[in-house]
Amino acid sequence: MTPCRKILIATRNPAKVREIKAILSDVPVELVSLDEVDPERKIPEPEEKGKTFAENARAKAAYYAQATGLWALADDSGLVVDALNGAPGVRSARYAADECDKNENIDQANNAKLLRELTGIEDEKRTARFVCHLVLSDGHKTLIETSGVINGRITHQPRGENGFGYDPLFLVPELGRTTAELPPEEKNAISHRGQAVRKFAARLKDFLNISTTTPTESTNKE
Repeated sequence: MTPCRKILIATRNPAKVREIKAILSDVPVELVSLDEVDPERKIPEPEEKGKTFAENARAKAAYYAQATGLWALADDSGLVVDALNGAPGVRSARYAADECDKNENIDQANNAKLLRELTGIEDEKRTARFVCHLVLSDGHKTLIETSGVINGRITHQPRGENGFGYDPLFLVPELGRTTAELPPEEKNAISHRGQAVRKFAARLKDFLNISTTTPTESTNKE
């Protein structure tokens, strides 16, 4: 089916782009990443001033839609740790930014800081959840909004090579594995972002009036 709409995935995170494209692969839209639209990085990143994931996602989607003239799909996701009163929360991506060398991998720095903050906290009190809020904007208004949550626990050391961000530390107790130990398709099936994107896919099909069933051939009546 010919794509009926070009949509910008408003992130420069290649792993996040891959996850979203994989889940939306059966929706007839053309998905482009921010690096594809703005390879020279002339569009500066917006400052995230929201106090919630929803506020940040709405602001980012509107900002990138206005900057590119495309419908923009933006998410704000993060890790909420109960023992840390909800931190890192909306600061998940930049949790260790103030103490991180510019040449240091920010994901590794964030993970190291989280483990330091949880030193001495026993397993049963290391409960946490990943949250994702997803917004599609045309630059003037929000078109679609969805969210997803997955509950888990923070491990004492990184485990697994897949995923990104806090995945090596986020244990899914029912599976006995971190989200970094899961293959991409299994992670997408249960993750906060996977949940939000699947809800978004269904909403997008309705919004664009895309049929989810194969049309039957009409019969001629004499």
